[in-house]
Amino acid sequence: MIDVAIATNRVIADPDEPALVAALAREGVRGVPAPWDDEDVDWASFAATVIRSTWDYPLAYGEFVAWASSLERLINPADVVVWNADKRYLDDLAQRGVPTIETTYSLRGVDAALPDTDFVVKPTVGGGSRGAKRFAPGDASAARAHIDSLADQGRVAMIQPYVETVATVGETDVIVIDGDLSHAVRKHASINLEANDTPAGPVSVERVEPSGAERSVVAATLAAVPFASPLCFARVDLVSTTDGPAVIEVELIEPFLFLDHDARAAQRLARAIVRVVRD
Repeated sequence: MIDVAIATNRVIADPDEPALVAALAREGVRGVPAPWDDEDVDWASFAATVIRSTWDYPLAYGEFVAWASSLERLINPADVVVWNADKRYLDDLAQRGVPTIETTYSLRGVDAALPDTDFVVKPTVGGGSRGAKRFAPGDASAARAHIDSLADQGRVAMIQPYVETVATVGETDVIVIDGDLSHAVRKHASINLEANDTPAGPVSVERVEPSGAERSVVAATLAAVPFASPLCFARVDLVSTTDGPAVIEVELIEPFLFLDHDARAAQRLARAIVRVVRD
């Protein structure tokens, strides 16, 4: 039986993991979970390593990128991981014509260009709303202080206008496996976590069918990713704007894939992993 490492973290359990391990077994592959930062793991002994729940990597960004780059066969590939680990990839997507939420970046609060509407400040390396805070236009001093607090931790802040439909409609997360749309969910998530807090899960999740416009944006997004195609897995997170759906994030490293919202998703993912291993 082929062994494939499933890279995890030491703290937060991955609800998708049992379904994936079982689906891999049906494909003749043994999935072996292991924390990505466990120095006792011989990663080279596995046919491949698939990143699934390394949700603590923003707290050890440099070490994580070095680990990913050291692996000969990583799913998704290391160049994708390095590119996607810093949300400044949104600039790359925007320059390639993908509709994204307008984003600016700041190293220090005094230099930040703040919107005249409600806005969100969060670190460019982060996840699960960790370090994301919402501010009103009158909260400029607090926003600049938050940017400075991120800078003091060695982080770059990104500033985006708050999209009201995030609260009213929710965010649509479209899951793509091996180049094909698998399923989609709509979720509502909380923000205002401290930068070192445990990532927050969504408040509510429901299965949805993406619209034609959402499908088009997802296709354009993945076509604009400047690396391997098709990716083994991807999650494109969309919000509704007056101009149509726009990308708020693209998750290519360790996205929660909501496998329990589609009966065939785990097997699709297992087969995609096996395809990479056997190529």
